[in-house]
Amino acid sequence: MVGLGAQKLGGAGVSEARALRLLDVCRERGVRLIDTAAGYGECEARLGRWLGPRRRDFLLSTKLGYGVPGVPDWTGRCVREGVDLALRKLRTDVLDIAHLHSCPSEVLERGEVGQALESMVKAGKVRVAAYSGDGHALYVAQRSGHFSSVQATLSVCDRHNAPTLALAAQQGMGVIIKRALANAPWRASARATPEQAEYRRRWAAMCVDLAGLAPAEAFFRFAGFQPHVNCVLVGTTDPAHLEAAVEAVQRGPLPSALASALDAAWLAQGADFSPLT
Repeated sequence: MVGLGAQKLGGAGVSEARALRLLDVCRERGVRLIDTAAGYGECEARLGRWLGPRRRDFLLSTKLGYGVPGVPDWTGRCVREGVDLALRKLRTDVLDIAHLHSCPSEVLERGEVGQALESMVKAGKVRVAAYSGDGHALYVAQRSGHFSSVQATLSVCDRHNAPTLALAAQQGMGVIIKRALANAPWRASARATPEQAEYRRRWAAMCVDLAGLAPAEAFFRFAGFQPHVNCVLVGTTDPAHLEAAVEAVQRGPLPSALASALDAAWLAQGADFSPLT
């Protein structure tokens, strides 16, 4: 139910010792999915070096469709060569999940990139063809028939993708959640991005008493126990944060009274919240 969002592992400030400790905690606590992307700096290459004999302990998920030198983005060739590039960087012979990463809806509608990713499944280089994105593009991907799994934003403060994710689950597609903590809107920051500021505004407007639960735990349990969700990503390099997420889901769904209060607050305020993604 918990996966590691590995974007921060691509940063220059992450030491090898810290990364290896994080991977060891993943293995010890049963976190089996690691999610990376071509656009996450050195993340794929570092995971390839760091995993080594640990590779068999994890499901590797990456995202592609862009960034292949000399090849136009969002073309069938870019998808096919992007798979090969990811395999080399990750030092593996198969990608467990390969997502098209926020591919625009008009590109998806042409069908070329979805067909190219399906061809990589048939070639044995990818196990699951998937899409990562939000809004209308997520709906187009869900309807296209090219994908067996999707990854999208869902949180207490952002439920706009929920209907499409429910449809995906009804079709038997896997559902992975990103941004479950909504940029931690309960924390103050002098340098908030527009997205962070909007999530803070929403959380303040919803004004829900969490009945003593830590906000991070409440947000994570909310996302993890939606009926259509299979896995929720935690983006961190801190083993303590990862362990806290695991412990949160081990406590099960939110108390029914709190879940109902969150639903009521969204119904009351959500009409004023425009999709962010």
